[in-house]
Amino acid sequence: MTSAGLRLDFCSHQAAKYAVRRWHYSRKMPKAKLVKMGCWEDGHFRGAIIYGLGANRHLANPFGLKSTEVVELVRVALAPGRAHPTSRCVAISLKLLRRQSPDLQLVVSYADSGQGHLGTIYQAGGWLYLGTSEQSYLRIAGQVVHPRTVYDRFGPGGQSVPWLRKNVDPKACRVPMAPKLKYVFPLDKKLRPKLEEVALPYPKSAAEVTPGDTSGSQPEEGGSRPTRPLQPSEAVA
Repeated sequence: MTSAGLRLDFCSHQAAKYAVRRWHYSRKMPKAKLVKMGCWEDGHFRGAIIYGLGANRHLANPFGLKSTEVVELVRVALAPGRAHPTSRCVAISLKLLRRQSPDLQLVVSYADSGQGHLGTIYQAGGWLYLGTSEQSYLRIAGQVVHPRTVYDRFGPGGQSVPWLRKNVDPKACRVPMAPKLKYVFPLDKKLRPKLEEVALPYPKSAAEVTPGDTSGSQPEEGGSRPTRPLQPSEAVA
């Protein structure tokens, strides 16, 4: 999809991984099944936008939707100094996603307040803000690990600190993390009025971020199953 020197198209895993390692603060590629889109300006690769199942296996539950109808925007890894704003790139990627996976109804994304992010790209794109999602990681053998990683390694028992202390590390514990700001973008226009009823005003500063101010958010948890609409294209521009 091309617009005034800007082109977005499905890209290879290698291209997306390069973008994440170079331009995303996490430097890590998600491990779930992904839809990867590359961004080019005047023929030059400028990064990738990636959708997937995310770390929350209950992502669809608060909305009364099926797991095959909700997806998470998991990485926006774009080079600085671009001619086109990030919000424009994300908007085009949403159109590509809707075209590729017509059964999807909702996209969820999180802005990491621990990195000083307020979700300005989502605000610019007309996403709805639903509040914050509290999260905690697990400290095991001296390493702070995401709950999903623990789930993948040890199964459901890995979500229990007592189980971990008994079977893995007697000093295992939870580590509170900065809250994430939850935004949603309805691909099905019929969903927007319902979500607007529970949406909150956009936060404009860190002081406005209140942990746990939404009942609809679920904590970031581990484990997920691939969904049918998420069949990544490996076409390289």
